[in-house]
Amino acid sequence: MTNEIALIGAGVMGSAIGTRLLETDNNVHVFDLDAVKVSALVAKGAKAAPSAASAAGKAQYVILSLNSAAIVRAAVFGANGVVDGAQPGTTIIDMSSIDPASTRALSEQAQQRGLRWLDCPLSGGAPKAAIGQLTVMAGGQADDFEAARCVMDHLCGNYTLMGPSGAGQTTKLINQVLCALNFVAVAEATQLALDAGVDAKMIPQAIKGGRADSAILQEFMGKMAVKDYTPTGRIDNMVKDLNAVQDLARDTQTAMPLTAVCAEIHRLLTSAGLGGADNAALMKYFEGPKQGEPA
Repeated sequence: MTNEIALIGAGVMGSAIGTRLLETDNNVHVFDLDAVKVSALVAKGAKAAPSAASAAGKAQYVILSLNSAAIVRAAVFGANGVVDGAQPGTTIIDMSSIDPASTRALSEQAQQRGLRWLDCPLSGGAPKAAIGQLTVMAGGQADDFEAARCVMDHLCGNYTLMGPSGAGQTTKLINQVLCALNFVAVAEATQLALDAGVDAKMIPQAIKGGRADSAILQEFMGKMAVKDYTPTGRIDNMVKDLNAVQDLARDTQTAMPLTAVCAEIHRLLTSAGLGGADNAALMKYFEGPKQGEPA
């Protein structure tokens, strides 16, 4: 059975999600404020919608791939938003990464309008979306989670219900702590390898399967070694997530000293104008003055 899916948000991640859904024979109705991004998906077989309401009106499932809770709220409940077009019983699958409290509030408001809501933040980025191997940690009702498998199985290699609304976003924040610390560690280690004259590009293979191995090491050390900053994830998006982590840590009175240092490194790069750069650009924090430049 072909799924009718509305996709709201066609950035790097949304585009990868939309492309995968089209390749797996789903009908995708896409809306984004950026017409160029919409056109790129239309060229692959998607159908352009003039508004989020219009896209939702044609769909059984609405996927959101947006950058903040405020944008999610506007896309769903604002003028010509999802709720203005969606039929009762439509499932909203929010694959954005936003804070758990906002998610719970949005879910409750959607349910009052007769809609279902799953928070489904993801890990793996665009490369994993392209091959249907995303890791998705979900929050919501168990029956909604199971019903959404007809869509999520096209996108996910690991799709887990963590609990009620907000549990998926909480799990994503924990995921981001581990990712952010790993990105910084891999960048620091890469710089040491370069300074010590070891071929950093060979290290991922050399220590593959050992205790220091990780998906981030395998994907990013080679990129960092050659200063390849092709975007797969933005530093400012990580800052957003780390801000939410620190808010949650204050609420739960959890001490997170390593995360605090990691967050400040990310903020320094953002303040230096690198917020839109790939996570691999963390190398710029460690590389120091270039040869011949004053220290």
